Amino acid sequence: MKKEYYKKLTIIGIFAIAMAFLEATIVIYLRKIYYPSGFNFPLKGLIEPSILNVEWIREIFTILMLLCISLLAAKKLNERFAYFLYSFAIWDIFYYIWLKIILNWPYSLLTWDLLFLVPWPWIGPVIAPILLSITMLILSLCIVYCQDKNINIIIKIKTREWILLILGSLIILYTFLIDYGKLIFSGFTKDFFSLATNLELNKIISLYNPTNYNWFLFIIGELLLLVSIISFYLRNKR
Repeated sequence: MKKEYYKKLTIIGIFAIAMAFLEATIVIYLRKIYYPSGFNFPLKGLIEPSILNVEWIREIFTILMLLCISLLAAKKLNERFAYFLYSFAIWDIFYYIWLKIILNWPYSLLTWDLLFLVPWPWIGPVIAPILLSITMLILSLCIVYCQDKNINIIIKIKTREWILLILGSLIILYTFLIDYGKLIFSGFTKDFFSLATNLELNKIISLYNPTNYNWFLFIIGELLLLVSIISFYLRNKR
């Protein structure tokens, strides 16, 4: 692989690791304020709506920052996509590494976590997003490697590979969203844009303790992603 690619991967990696530290420190502060006795499910200490709205926007801008660094790193669309996946994966993995170093949390890879807030809270065992991030990392490096080996042409992800990637991603996304999704769609959809202030829903959430993660669907989603990655790599490695 050319020195140029190593340099970009290194710089983007450092940027993502630094961003992960910032993300971890924000979470540490929030937990200190709202979960002084420790973060765990059920979520006994609910974040006040004004802060929750700020968190919602912050997460959107975090993704925007990762997108911007990928746009700066390359001109070709496939490489930009690869650098975005690479930065996201490094950021997500090191977010948990920093939390482990600073808080000694998560207690295990099967510890449940609040993963994301948009459009409603995602939850799942810590190992699930880490495995997904590793998969994203593999795909990103495959794209960069294959583009490096085929410097005179623009390599592309074929339609069938995109279908597998999108389908696998949607299945995994479903496993993260389904828990709180069931609570919201059980009678709170008409109040969707004011869920943070809905006292009845907050009471239900404060008593909800997730126990069963849909590993079957997660594995199906991962297999679809891996089949797409293998197909892409074998087609382009020459």
